[in-house]
Amino acid sequence: MDASQLLADGLLLRPFEDADAAAFAAAVRETAEGMRRWMPWCSTDYGVEQALSWFQACRSGRAATTAYEYGVFDPDTGAFVGGAGLNAIRHDHRFCNLGYWVRQSRQGEGIATRVVRALAAEAFGPLGLQRVEIVVAVGNLASERVAVKSGALRESVARNRLVIDGQPAPAHVFSLVP
Repeated sequence: MDASQLLADGLLLRPFEDADAAAFAAAVRETAEGMRRWMPWCSTDYGVEQALSWFQACRSGRAATTAYEYGVFDPDTGAFVGGAGLNAIRHDHRFCNLGYWVRQSRQGEGIATRVVRALAAEAFGPLGLQRVEIVVAVGNLASERVAVKSGALRESVARNRLVIDGQPAPAHVFSLVP
């Protein structure tokens, strides 16, 4: 396993490769109906070109050390199960955001919780960060549950913390610290 890959209790997290684009796009389309409310980029017509554009943005973020985005895969089958990342990294204040999503057909298996724990360990270990925030739109109960199960502390509801479909939205701010 190379240094850019992480193991997460039965899952493999690795940077996206262009060869993942079709599987990524299919997972987004599969999950769009339930996820679009929280992630407007998620659409039923999401295509390979959009995935490739995202992968390029991921590579740029990694090169700038401002984001480490990962595909989440079943290590036995190679199946794509979701995406997650450490992003909006502020090295000066040693904190970042942590985001995650799991394709519809694999939800309810504890995947997101395992991923959050692995990414937090990466943030506090090799990256040397001191704070990880998980920002969850008010009403996104599934993501709230993941944050809580992962051991994150609910600190506040921040007004206008997110913009969803061009509209300001309140969000729970959870934190993890070493």
